[in-house]
Formats: sequence, C-alpha cells, structure tokens
Amino acid sequence: MWNFAWSPIRRLMKQQGASIVARNAVDLLIDHLEKTATALTTQARTFTMHANRKKITKNDLLLSIKYK
Repeated sequence: MWNFAWSPIRRLMKQQGASIVARNAVDLLIDHLEKTATALTTQARTFTMHANRKKITKNDLLLSIKYK
C-alpha cells in the first residue's frame, strides 16, 4: 500500500513536461519517493534520539539529507 497518492505525482510529472507517462513509471517514482522518505526519516530519528528529543525537526531532516 502506497502512502503517496498516484494523481498528485502524475500531475507533478505533467507539470514538468511529461505529457504521456506509463502507469508503471509513476508507480516506480512513488516507490522511490517512499523509500527515500523512509530512509531520511529513520536517519532523522537517530539525530533526534541523540539530542534527547522526541520531535523530529527541520534541522534533523536537513542533516539526514546532507549525510545521505
């Protein structure tokens, strides 16, 4: 089950000039986005726990992106 809706992702691709996109291409992009979001959130959670906090902050995510 995907956490990203198909239509907004397809709309985003269309806004970037992709007028015709195969459904499996959108599915692949959604899968990639979910894996990336999961990995970044897991890393951000590590930074949060290290700082003895419960809330993931913007800076935690920025660090996760930097050290990806």
